[in-house]
Amino acid sequence: MQPGADNGGMPDVTVVGSGPNGMAAAVTMARAGLTVEVFEREATIGGGARSLQLTLPGYLHDVGAAVHPMAFASPFFRSFELDRRVDFVVPEVSYAHPIGSGGGVAFHDLDRTAERLGVDGRAWRSLLRPLVDHIDDVTDFTGSQLLRIPRGPVTAARVGLRTIEQGTALWNTRFRGDFAAAMLSGVAAHSIGRMPSLPSAGVGLVLAAHAHARGWPIPVGGSQSIIDAMRDDLLAHGGVIHTGTDVSDVRDLPPAAVNLMDVAPRALASIGAGVLPDSYLRRMRSFRYGDGVAKVDFALNGPVPWTLPEARQAGTLHLGGDRAAIALAESEVAAGRHAADPYVLVSQPSLFDPSRAPATKHSLWAYIHVPRGSDRDPTADVIRMIERSAPGFRDLIEASTSMSAMQLEQYDPNLIGGDISIGALSLRQMVGRPVFSTRPWRTPRKGMYLASSATPPATGVHGLCGFYAARTALADVFNLPVPDLGISLR
Repeated sequence: MQPGADNGGMPDVTVVGSGPNGMAAAVTMARAGLTVEVFEREATIGGGARSLQLTLPGYLHDVGAAVHPMAFASPFFRSFELDRRVDFVVPEVSYAHPIGSGGGVAFHDLDRTAERLGVDGRAWRSLLRPLVDHIDDVTDFTGSQLLRIPRGPVTAARVGLRTIEQGTALWNTRFRGDFAAAMLSGVAAHSIGRMPSLPSAGVGLVLAAHAHARGWPIPVGGSQSIIDAMRDDLLAHGGVIHTGTDVSDVRDLPPAAVNLMDVAPRALASIGAGVLPDSYLRRMRSFRYGDGVAKVDFALNGPVPWTLPEARQAGTLHLGGDRAAIALAESEVAAGRHAADPYVLVSQPSLFDPSRAPATKHSLWAYIHVPRGSDRDPTADVIRMIERSAPGFRDLIEASTSMSAMQLEQYDPNLIGGDISIGALSLRQMVGRPVFSTRPWRTPRKGMYLASSATPPATGVHGLCGFYAARTALADVFNLPVPDLGISLR
């Protein structure tokens, strides 16, 4: 099909959903010279990367993701030159993991981290140095579907061997103390699932390597600034965005050669029920979702008084105790029970970005792991877990707002039961996500592509799921190459 042909005012491409993946798909198509229209059910665009005033006036909170390990590593964002479009701050401390009166600290500098770990410093360095030094090969191997030959086979083998070590009963053979093991478990818990397991170990190793390679950047002005940069580029290339438009049937969209769907498989099965074959619909309906999260945002009268000094300069904190405690909490959640001492992920962007709160004030972002579909208010549990490592935190709270796992789904129907990954990160679904295919973004309907985190490389703000879906559609339907995405064309 020739792009830009006279279609009676109809677009070449429609995109459903304006999260990072939907916007990445839209930008890619518009840059290729195609007419693109984006449809978003909410009044504002952004999906899991929105930023809003959730507590009090003047306090800016990220609704979903707050810290972005893939912002400087994603091949899409690097081609898009995101770091030239958005101001980022890279904290000197990527993450901290308080335990009792001490804890582990992951500095951006790997050697400094190893020195602080003492008895486990050499083990930490040997585990991560080969991955940090070849981070682009790590990203290539883990940043697409696994059913292919990696660009750096030696690095891929290193990732694989380390994943087997940390994802099986061997996971305690490397470290002698508590801090290094807890630090790795803290990043592995981002996968939201039982530990040890191969998927959680893979996630933990990759995130830990990024922490020491390019760091874990925080966008100035909130995660919304990433979406706004893509919005601006899309509009500059003729794209159109429709907000407040809930698409319940793909046939309600304007006729287009390509439909790119940034939605969960369950939503795809509903929207595409009239056009997709029954066998594919059954696969979408049987897609497995992971455990849930519940979220709390705080407006604070000052910085959090962490007892671990370095935590006061950390962009991210992992709370939950040592490795055994985190594993127990995750197993409880996986069994459908609320953990007595749950894993809590905390971000404190106002330390680095004064736009997040009024002068001398702070905003704090936190989520807690809960059973999928939980309707329990997480506020008390989050405050209790923070108080363990920051006595006096409670006295700083000026306001808070929370969303249970079920409220997250009500806010965004793609977050089934509070599953922010849009699909369990099981070994089967890491290889076949959502189906076993070398082009899992294609659906059986010509011109329709799934472009959400239910496709490779899965969860995270990286835009790659949408970019890969768009790249596939460009070749399949339009016989076009991937366009230049850089600022030079603006």
